[in-house]
Amino acid sequence: MKSTGEVMGAGATFGEAFYKAQLGAGEKLPTEGKVFISVRDADKDGVVAVAKGFADLGFSIVATGGTHAKLAEAGLQVERINKVTEARPNVVDAIKNDEIALIVNTTEGTQAIMDSADIRRSALQHKVSYTTTLAGAEAVVEGLRSEGLKQVRRLQDIHAAIGS
Repeated sequence: MKSTGEVMGAGATFGEAFYKAQLGAGEKLPTEGKVFISVRDADKDGVVAVAKGFADLGFSIVATGGTHAKLAEAGLQVERINKVTEARPNVVDAIKNDEIALIVNTTEGTQAIMDSADIRRSALQHKVSYTTTLAGAEAVVEGLRSEGLKQVRRLQDIHAAIGS
C-alpha cells in the first residue's frame, strides 16, 4: 500500500488551517519576494483580486503579456516578463536565477501546457511554491494573511469546542 502523504491543518480560520496544512506537508510558503502570475483567459477576471491580495502582503508581481495587461488595467503595479517561448530572459530564467518566490499559473491549450511543464520543472528544481488554480492562489493569500499562525491548539481543545 502506498501512502498519499495527506496532512491536516487545524485553525480558527480557513487561511490558518490551509497555512498549517502546507507546513505539515513540508511546504513553507514564502512571505516576501516576487510572485509570477500567468493565467488562462477564463481566469483573467478573477486574477485581479488574487494579485491585489499578494500586493497587499508586500509581494511584487510579475506577469506575462495578457495577465500583465489585465493587472495593469486594474491599477496594479506589475512588471512584464516573457513567456517560455518568447525572447530571453523569460520566466524560466527568472526561476533559475532565484528571482521568483511563488508561481500562480493556470493553463489552457497545447502550447501553454507545454510551457507550464517547463515552468513546473524549474519550480521543483528550485523549490518554488506553485499553484495551478485561482482557488489555490486565493487559499495561499488567505493563509499568509492569517493572524493565528503562531498559535498551537491541542486536538482535545478543538474537539471540546466542537462539542459545545
